[in-house]
Amino acid sequence: MSVRTLHLLGSPALRERAAEVGVVEPRVAVLVQDLFDTMRAAEGIGLAANQVGVLQRVAVVDTGDGEPLVLIDPIIVERYGEERGEEGCLSIPDIYGEVDRATRVVVETTDLDGNRAQVAAVDLKARATQHEMDHLDGILFLDRLSPLKRRLLLRKWQRSRKGATGFLKQLPPAAIRD
Repeated sequence: MSVRTLHLLGSPALRERAAEVGVVEPRVAVLVQDLFDTMRAAEGIGLAANQVGVLQRVAVVDTGDGEPLVLIDPIIVERYGEERGEEGCLSIPDIYGEVDRATRVVVETTDLDGNRAQVAAVDLKARATQHEMDHLDGILFLDRLSPLKRRLLLRKWQRSRKGATGFLKQLPPAAIRD
């Protein structure tokens, strides 16, 4: 498929709640493959449609431990445990913060055939799943930090962007790895 342009912090798409997909049409399968291609090109472990400017409730997660997850209209139905861990985001490169997340989640989602099913995720996959689902609600990991830590990281982000224009990041197609 193709690698899409990433939206960076400051893009309005990152702050909007994505719309329900409802019926899974062929264009959703194309979006899912593009999300995987873009995520891998950027060397990430998850990506939400908002991050490529598509305001639909679609996200993907691939932590390398088991089957990758395709999340279409996902809803967390169970949460277990809690752990603080470092998170980053492809839309906020080189910025990291400690975020509390459930250590295990069960998510009801739609598969590419249009069937609803429940999938469980633990540890890193659970963290990435919750992070991507936050994106679908217009929430960034920075929003889950203390006000002081958030301000410090936003200042660091602004310094790193000094002289940069726009909120889009092109990824080279050659960066895709299988």
